[in-house]
This record gives sequence, structure tokens and C-alpha cells, in this order.
Amino acid sequence: MNFRYVTGGFGLVCAAWGGWLLLQQPEPWRIAVWLGGAVVVHDGLVAPVVMAIAALVAVVGLRLHGVPRAALIVAGSLTAIALPPLLRPGGVANPTVLPLDYLRNWLLAMAAIALFTLAYVGVPAVARRARRMGRESRRA
Repeated sequence: MNFRYVTGGFGLVCAAWGGWLLLQQPEPWRIAVWLGGAVVVHDGLVAPVVMAIAALVAVVGLRLHGVPRAALIVAGSLTAIALPPLLRPGGVANPTVLPLDYLRNWLLAMAAIALFTLAYVGVPAVARRARRMGRESRRA
């Protein structure tokens, strides 16, 4: 049996189960509207922004492969998840609903992603350059 058919069938079963659970909710139309809004935001905002960044990177001539590309994907995904608490208007009536400093935590996560990416990409580059400089100094 082809793996694609198995995974496709599993996806259909999961979608049917999700639809069944949606219909069990007291107001399923509210969830459906929210899911539709998520699709509109993704296709109308997130995807064009990602494509614009990719085009800008290509025009500038940067080559983003492997770890830098993965870091951008992780940072973008984390930002998408963090947007609701980051953009919430003012305080909340119940302080236990959003009890953390989400802006600080998001900034720390972005800094960690950037530092790990720079270290992963930069340390080998510096080592290569040091080896090259060492070889050139031995030849002279």
C-alpha cells in the first residue's frame, strides 16, 4: 500500500473526527468563523509577507539554506502563536488568564533563536577562515 494513501486516509479520518467534534459544540458556527478567519489571515497576510521577505532576500543575494531558513520558520511560527497575547488590548479582567510577560518571553525566544543560529552558522565560518589564514601564513 502506498504511504501517501495511508497518510491521506489518516488525514481524512482526523478531519472527519474534527468535524464531528465541531458539531458537538454548543455554537459550532463561532468556531467555524474563527477557523475561516485563520485561513483568511494566513492567505491574506502571513503568506504574502513570507513571500515578500523571500523575494527581498533573493534580490539582496543572501543564500538562506538549512539552519538559517529553519530559524526563520521557527521564529515566524512562534510569532504567529504569540500574536494573540502580544496584541491583547490592555489588561484582562481575570489576571490568571494571561499571567505571564509575553512580550519579554517572546523577545527572549527570538534572541535565543538568533544567537543559536548565529553560533551554528558563524562558529564554523570563523574556524574555516582561521584555518585558511593559518595555511596562508605557513606558505609565506
